[in-house]
Amino acid sequence: MFEKFPTLQTRRLNLIEIKQNHLSDIFQLFSDEKVTEFYNIIRLSKIEEAQKIVDWFHNRYKDNLGIRWGISLKDHNSIIGTIGYNNFTPKHRANIGYDLQSEYWNNGYITEALRTVIKFGFNQLQVNRIEAEVMEGNIISEKVLDKVGFQNEGTLRDWMFWNDKYFNMKMFSLLHSDFVKLENNDM
Repeated sequence: MFEKFPTLQTRRLNLIEIKQNHLSDIFQLFSDEKVTEFYNIIRLSKIEEAQKIVDWFHNRYKDNLGIRWGISLKDHNSIIGTIGYNNFTPKHRANIGYDLQSEYWNNGYITEALRTVIKFGFNQLQVNRIEAEVMEGNIISEKVLDKVGFQNEGTLRDWMFWNDKYFNMKMFSLLHSDFVKLENNDM
């Protein structure tokens, strides 16, 4: 895909490759029940469980199937969340996801990171459509997506099967043509 993992920057954040030294950060993130409430992941209880997540992010990138960045505050090495594409197909579409340690919520970090990752998706990955699936009830995520220009396309009934239950998911999307209009109006 790329010769080396692309690092992205925003005004307050660095979006970096998730590495072995971030295991404790990933554990802290996914052991928080506030973070996992609307996530199809079982809350981590041991730091060793974070290894599977780090490996999954690494393998998706290595296999050219996805790319996930660690979100770090400028001048810090630890990560406070992750953001990226769980999967993508150039000239077609990508599925975006993000998470943030709850102590950093309501500071605009995800919105800031999302704008940069969206640009990357359209410009470097050359997708035409970026999708976000949001579990019903995750109002905060819906508001973030609305803020950056995504449109709610409706509810996918029993779309996700996880942990022996079905979940309705709301589908949001942003098309390249929408992005161009937003860019012209200073996204």
